[in-house]
Amino acid sequence: MSVSTVFAPAPAATEDVPAPLPVLGRDVCVPLVTGGETGYAALDYAASAPALQRVWDDVAAYAPYYGSVHRGAGHLSQLSTELFENARRTVAEFLDCRENDQLVFTRSTTDSLNLLARALPAGCEVYVFETEHHAALLPWREADVTFLDAPRSPEAAVASLERALAARDTARPSLVCVTGASNVTGEVWPVRELAAAAHASGARIVLDAAQLVPHQAVSVRELDVDWIAFSGHKLYAPFGSGVLAGRADWLSAAEPYLAGGGASRTVARRADGSVEVEWHEGAARHEAGSPNVIGAYSIASACRALAEAGPEALAARERHLLGLLRSGLAEVPGVRVLSLFGDDAPRVGVLSFVVDGWNSSHLAAALSAEYGIGVRDGLFCAHPLVHALLGANAAEQAGCGTGSLNAVRVSFGAGTPDEHVTRFVTALRTLVTHGPRWTYRTENGRCVPES
Repeated sequence: MSVSTVFAPAPAATEDVPAPLPVLGRDVCVPLVTGGETGYAALDYAASAPALQRVWDDVAAYAPYYGSVHRGAGHLSQLSTELFENARRTVAEFLDCRENDQLVFTRSTTDSLNLLARALPAGCEVYVFETEHHAALLPWREADVTFLDAPRSPEAAVASLERALAARDTARPSLVCVTGASNVTGEVWPVRELAAAAHASGARIVLDAAQLVPHQAVSVRELDVDWIAFSGHKLYAPFGSGVLAGRADWLSAAEPYLAGGGASRTVARRADGSVEVEWHEGAARHEAGSPNVIGAYSIASACRALAEAGPEALAARERHLLGLLRSGLAEVPGVRVLSLFGDDAPRVGVLSFVVDGWNSSHLAAALSAEYGIGVRDGLFCAHPLVHALLGANAAEQAGCGTGSLNAVRVSFGAGTPDEHVTRFVTALRTLVTHGPRWTYRTENGRCVPES
């Protein structure tokens, strides 16, 4: 089914659950339309996770020593250059990259995948599931793209890819693009098996790890993916930084993603007045302009903090929070959880749902205005997937908002305390059973409280 029945109550956790990691904003209070204020419950980690306090402290400690990167002979410039390149090595180690892999700092996951799209060899075929985030679904406009239908199990995903690749022209280069964990359902995809299927047919594979890297250890080597892309702002680092890491050959053969200083080794005028350029090899080829050294350093800081906290400890905390959420949702009438692979599929701390008779924009607005809880509503930049999940099973949504069918998403991570999840469940149950305490109207397509 595209909209699953609500989760059954999860068994009580028996493992030791570590405390949440300190994050920025944990003490922020927000006003309520009903009067007073309350601590903000940030449950939209899948869009942007709050920065770890450790990351912010590291950035603040470096800020007085800020200098140009790869440009100057001065002490601060040399220090910043060393810090930038050390950050590259730290992130590569965190991802368990192969010895000859190349790591390019970008602006985001979207930027990383667009960079790779620009580097595709001529005539390249691309295979992508319709279930992808738009960042992975849309960059391949210049390629010959095959869109695969939403699979209903991990095994079906692998079989679908194998069938598509069996029909491909083996004389042409091919690339498979797949998510590690869905930004809508949170379900973990069979990346290793999909990589094996791709390589068996002579194709390559890129992993959109934006929703996977913040939640569990990821090894490029063990998953055997050719490239991996993710964003710093989902990995507890500030906005504006991302990573593309993987095989160097396609990147080295491609024209620079951006033309300018840093990407160019030498530039000279020819006798005919034109310009002759020799481009850099390696990561610098695609890092034109002054790099975002603070962004790169913050990603490296987050990688160090998560490694020191321990992937297993962080995963144990996430399982605990998922248990609280699942058992709480089971007690709310009319809730339907979105799922491709079924209730028992492994998932990270991301879960989307609809409630019979409720417009999701109305529900999210009430959670924020009356309870200080921040969730996401809409189609989550994955329109084909949400449409496929809602399908004909979606009940009519009432209340203010756009009137279109959409969903509510709850997401959390290393900085989420238990109280945020339990408060969300209590607030949702109260809204569904007793209704909102305030009136709402539609403004610019959004549901907002009446002033």
